[in-house]
Amino acid sequence: MGREYPEHPLVGVGAVAVHNDKVLLVKRGHPPGVGLWSIPGGLVELGEKIEDAVKREFQEETGLICEVRDLIQVSQVIIRDDHGRIKWHYIILDYLVRVCGSEVPHFGSDASEARWINLKTAIKMELTPPTKKLIHKLLNMRKKKI
Repeated sequence: MGREYPEHPLVGVGAVAVHNDKVLLVKRGHPPGVGLWSIPGGLVELGEKIEDAVKREFQEETGLICEVRDLIQVSQVIIRDDHGRIKWHYIILDYLVRVCGSEVPHFGSDASEARWINLKTAIKMELTPPTKKLIHKLLNMRKKKI
């Protein structure tokens, strides 16, 4: 089954790295959302544990190693074509991660850019809808100091 026009929703993961009020974002290199900024992530492979998928996708897209912490957000992306058929359908599990070792990102195969961006700046960027929701959540968490 391909990603476009799937028979059922596909499960994706995101790795949310935050340090000194900056979040690590990647510029998407492939559809959907090509050219938009998002949390590093991708699809869970058959037989792969969710935490392993988070680590693998984070490393593939940023070149960095991470430790998986807590689930912070569950979101869905449903995009229809001009005829109303479902072209993309993802369930995305975003996890807070801690970067281990170097914090200098090197974008990978699915991203055209990767960088640390201040949360207040990030919210003004061209983001995927789930990433925009997540950045709002992170800003609110910072205000409440949770």
